[in-house]
Formats: sequence, structure tokens, C-alpha cells
Amino acid sequence: MQSVSRAGALKDQAPPFSVGIIESVEPPANSAGRYWCRYTIVQGSNTITGYRQGGVKAVKKAVGEIVADMNQRRMGKRGRVHLTPSGKK
Repeated sequence: MQSVSRAGALKDQAPPFSVGIIESVEPPANSAGRYWCRYTIVQGSNTITGYRQGGVKAVKKAVGEIVADMNQRRMGKRGRVHLTPSGKK
């Protein structure tokens, strides 16, 4: 029987996050800044909607980084090496 890691199981169960729609919108009431966008992040049938200050190009870049981070996190933490200093011989 082959064992499946948690990360491998998640990868098979849910599709990765992806950038959905990014569109310019009117600034929220009492907000600073002139340009705002509404964006969506999609994962299968799930949708996250957010708002961010900036032009479409800047928001697209920022949301792309958020999506990359979310996909990295869903894969689980990678192993870490713990280095300890050794005494002088």
C-alpha cells in the first residue's frame, strides 16, 4: 500500500487558487486614494472577493503574489534543517 502525504492528498482533492476577475470600481466611502479595484480569487466553486487600492495593473500583480502564497501554503510546510553549532575539537 502506498502512503500519500498530506500535501499530496490536498493537491488531489482541491484545485489550486487562481486569479479571477480584476476590475476598476468606485472608491469605498470615506477611503483615501483615487483608484480602487475589486478582485476575485477562485478555487473550484469557492470565490474570494476583495478590494484593493491601486490601478488594475498594480492590483493584478499584488493579487498574483497573494495567489502564489496561498497555493504554497496549501501544499504544506517543507522540511526544515535545524543546524546546531558544534563545539571545537
